[in-house]
Amino acid sequence: MAEKKPPMKSGKKVVDKWKTKQWYNVVAPEVFEGRVVAEIVASEPDHLLNRIVPVNLMDITGKMSQQNIYTTVKFRITEVKGNNAYTKIIGHELAPGYIKTLARKGRSIIHYVVPMETKDGRKVKVKIVGVTFSKVSANTKKNLRNALVKAVLENGKPMGYDELMKEIVYGNFANKLFSVANAINAMRRVEVRKTELEETFRTVG
Repeated sequence: MAEKKPPMKSGKKVVDKWKTKQWYNVVAPEVFEGRVVAEIVASEPDHLLNRIVPVNLMDITGKMSQQNIYTTVKFRITEVKGNNAYTKIIGHELAPGYIKTLARKGRSIIHYVVPMETKDGRKVKVKIVGVTFSKVSANTKKNLRNALVKAVLENGKPMGYDELMKEIVYGNFANKLFSVANAINAMRRVEVRKTELEETFRTVG
């Protein structure tokens, strides 16, 4: 009986794909002082372009607060130089779980989406939520909604996009909206729960 020969070893080396990848710093735009807000890995710089990177606001500011913990800022990578991936801000979102804690029984909730254009021509959807201390009439809800929409447009349209996003992300914009709504009816909370930038960009690859 012929003796079996061991299988021939291939001359090709197995390449560990992980070793071919490289870490890149995700750099926030000037609105966040150009800070490094995250690290991301890729085998080629071009693979990073247009990628969306969500970052918790606490990781951006280094400060622990309720506002920072529940806020996620969304960045899109627009350019890669060396080990740095530069970004633009494309929106933010408050944690849905946080919004749910506001919507308890016996309160009225006002949700509304306000499309607007900033001073520098950027189109953005501003999604607001208002919460009263107790149930209110349909007419009061309508008055609150109309007042909040007007306040969003009057305060937001004169701003450039980056300035607007800074005001929203840090909660200053919501404070202005709260003052307007609270003058009509006692409010528990008014928040900008989400923003979305209308984008036009070329898909890579």
